[in-house]
Amino acid sequence: MSTQPQRLFNLLPSLYRLRDAQLAQQNGFTPADAVQLQALQALPGPLTTAQQQQLDQLTALSYGPLQALLSLVEEQVAIVGEDLNQLYDNQFIETCAPWVIPYIGDLIGYQLVNGVAAAVASPRAEVANTISLRRRKGTVLVLEQLARDVTGWGAHAVEFFEVLADTQYMNHLRPWNHYAPDLRRWKAGDYMNSGFDRTAHKVDVRRIADERGRYNIQNIGIFLWSLDAYSVTLSPCAAVPGQPLCFRISTLGRDFPLFNNPISQGADITALATPENVPACLTRHVLCHEIRNDQQPNAVPVYYGPQNSLALYLGPATSPTLLDPAKLQVCDLAGPDGSWNNMPPSGGLIAIDPQLGRIALPPGTADTAPIATYYYGFNGPMGGGEYSRESSFTASPQQVVVRVPGDQPTISAALATLPGDGVVEVSDSGVYTEAAGLSIAVAANCHIELRAADGARPTLFLGAAISVTGGTEAAFDLNGFIIAFEPVTGGAPPPALLESPASSSNLLTHLGITNCTFVPGWALQPDGTPVTTYAGLPAVQIAQSGVALVVENSILGSLWIAEEATASLTNSVIDATAATGVAYVASIDPATQRPSAGGSLTLIGCTVIGKVCASLLTLVSDSIFWSALTAADLAGTPPLWSAALWSMRKQQGCVRFSFVPETAILPRNYECVQQADGQPQPLFYSLRYGDPGYAKLLPSTDSTIRQGADDGGEMGAFHFVLAPLREIDLRTRLQEYMPVNLEYGIFYEN
Repeated sequence: MSTQPQRLFNLLPSLYRLRDAQLAQQNGFTPADAVQLQALQALPGPLTTAQQQQLDQLTALSYGPLQALLSLVEEQVAIVGEDLNQLYDNQFIETCAPWVIPYIGDLIGYQLVNGVAAAVASPRAEVANTISLRRRKGTVLVLEQLARDVTGWGAHAVEFFEVLADTQYMNHLRPWNHYAPDLRRWKAGDYMNSGFDRTAHKVDVRRIADERGRYNIQNIGIFLWSLDAYSVTLSPCAAVPGQPLCFRISTLGRDFPLFNNPISQGADITALATPENVPACLTRHVLCHEIRNDQQPNAVPVYYGPQNSLALYLGPATSPTLLDPAKLQVCDLAGPDGSWNNMPPSGGLIAIDPQLGRIALPPGTADTAPIATYYYGFNGPMGGGEYSRESSFTASPQQVVVRVPGDQPTISAALATLPGDGVVEVSDSGVYTEAAGLSIAVAANCHIELRAADGARPTLFLGAAISVTGGTEAAFDLNGFIIAFEPVTGGAPPPALLESPASSSNLLTHLGITNCTFVPGWALQPDGTPVTTYAGLPAVQIAQSGVALVVENSILGSLWIAEEATASLTNSVIDATAATGVAYVASIDPATQRPSAGGSLTLIGCTVIGKVCASLLTLVSDSIFWSALTAADLAGTPPLWSAALWSMRKQQGCVRFSFVPETAILPRNYECVQQADGQPQPLFYSLRYGDPGYAKLLPSTDSTIRQGADDGGEMGAFHFVLAPLREIDLRTRLQEYMPVNLEYGIFYEN
C-alpha cells in the first residue's frame, strides 16, 4: 500500500475525509499510533526492514476504507505514469532501459561485437558513439579510432595511395613523397615496411584482404601493436661478470629490447598516430634524436625522463640522481661480453643501447650500478610485474604486515619476525638476494603471504630453496616476484627453487603462486638461453602428500608434484625450456630415468612446454601441450615414456578444446587438436623466456588452434587476452565504416 501523499484523497470534500478518519479510529488507530507514524515518516532513509514493516502497518491502520481504496487506485495511476515517462526516456540512448539498447542499435544498423576491449565493453556507449562516428564515416581517422578502441591495442591506419611512386595529381600534391628516399635521413630506413613508412612504393596489385599486397590506390592498412608496454621503476641494472663498467638493464642479466611508453591520443582521435603513440620497440635512432634535440630551447622530452619511456640514475638506491641527457650517448653496444662495440673512452659520455638493453660507463665513473626506469614488451599481465595485482592478495586485513625495505632490510629478516602467521610485503622493484634460501614455517590454521606490493616488481635471487612447511590446515601464498637462482661459491644447487619437503610434521594444505615468474631453467645467459648447468631441475617440488598447489597468471619451470598432492594452474606457462624436457612428473629415477606420475593436474588456459606424466588429468581446457619424445624416451620394453602427454588414469578426467601431442594417452577428450604430420600446430613468436613475444601465437596459426578455445579465443596461456575475438570485432566494425570500393588489410607490427 502506498505511503506517498494521497493526491486523489485530498481532492475529496472535507466532509468525506473527516468521516473516513472517524471510521479509521474505529478500526483501532489511536493518537499514540499517530505520533509513532509521524516519527517514522520523519526518519531519514533508508529504513531498516523492521522499521519499514512497522511503517506499512501503521499507514494501513491509519486509512479509512475510502482512503485505502483511493490509495490502490493511485498506485495504478502512478504505474501508468511511470510507464509513460519511461516510454519518453526510451527514445534516447542515454536514458533508455537496458532492454531497449539492442532495438535502438538495430534501428541505426549497429552490429553487436564481443566487446573484449574496455572502450567497447558498454553496448550503450557503443550505440551512442555510432552516430557520431558515422558523421566522419570514410575518414582514415575513424578507421584508426575504431582499430584502437575495438582491440584495445596501439593502432595506426594508412591510406596506401599516399605513398605510391606515381605521377601526382596537381590538385592533391604530396611534396614530401619523393620517388627515391633520402638516404641521409634515418627515418626512411627505421620505418621501412612498417606502419610509419613514408617511402614511395610501386603499385602492388595483389589483394590486401589476404595480407599479400599493400601498396595500391584502393588499399588501406590497419597496423596493430598487440604487445603492451609494462613499466619497471627504479630497478638496479645487472653488472656483466668481469666487466665493471658494463651493465644490462635486465635484472636477470640478459639482452632484451626496451619499449616505448605510448602517449595517449585522447578519447577522440584528432590526428593520426605517430611512433610515440604506440607500444613499439625503442630504437637507437629515435632515442638518439631526442637526446640531441633535448639540448635545444623549448624541447619537450618524449622518450627520456622520469615519466617517459626510459630514465637512468646513478648514486645510492635510496636517493639516486637522474642522469642529464647531455651525459648520455646512444650507440650500438653489440658484441660478446668483454668486447662490446663503441665502449666510451675516459671522460666520455655514458653509452646506452635501447635495442639490447645495455649500458657502458666511461672509465673513472663511480662503480655503483646504474638504476633504470624503463618499459618492456609483453603480451599480457602474467608473471612478475608492476601491473595491478591488489585484487589477488589473499591476506586478511587483521594480519600483521612487515614491509621490506622499511620495517626490515631483508626478506629473511622479515619472515623471522612473523609468529607463523602474517604478511611480508616488498615495496619496490629492487633486487634481493637470499644466499641461504628462505625457510617458511606456517603455524597450524594460519596463513603467511610473501608478496610484492601493488606496483612493485622485485627480483629475488636464491642460493638455496624456499622451503615451506606448515601445521594443520596451514596455507602459504607467493605473489608478484621474479625468482631466479644465483649459485653460492662451492655450493651444490638445491633440489628446486621452491619446495615443500616430505615430513611427518609437515601438514601444509595450500601453496599458492600468483603473478610470479620462476625463471625457466633457473638462470639465463646473455642471449636468453637457459644455463645448461641446471637443466632438468624443477622450479617447484612438492614431496609432501595432501598439498594443493594453486597457480594463477604465472610463468614456471618444471613441476615435480607428489602423486598424493594436486596441482591446479590457470592462465600460466610451464616451461621445461624444450619440448623434450620434463615439465610435470612426481620424480625421475636417477638410475633408469623412468618418470613417476605426478599428482592430479588441472590446467585452464595454459601452455606447457615439455613432457607430462600425471596420475590424473582432472580437467584440461583451452591449453597447449608443446611436447615431444626423444629416441632415448622410446628405448626399453616398456619404453621410459609411453607418450609425451601421459595420464595414468583414463577412466576419469577430461581434456577439452586443447592441442595435444601425437600418441597422447588421455582420458575422454572433446574438440581437441592432436599433433600429426600435415595437421595444424601452434606457431609461436618465441619460446625463449624474456623475449617480448614469449609463448605468443602468431596470427598465421591455423584457426583450429587460434580460435579453438571453448569461447572462440586462442588455446594456450594467453587465452585470457582473447586476441582473435578482438580481431573479429575489428573486422566487423571495419566492414561498416570502410568507404565503398576500398579494401583493408590488418598487419601486426609486434
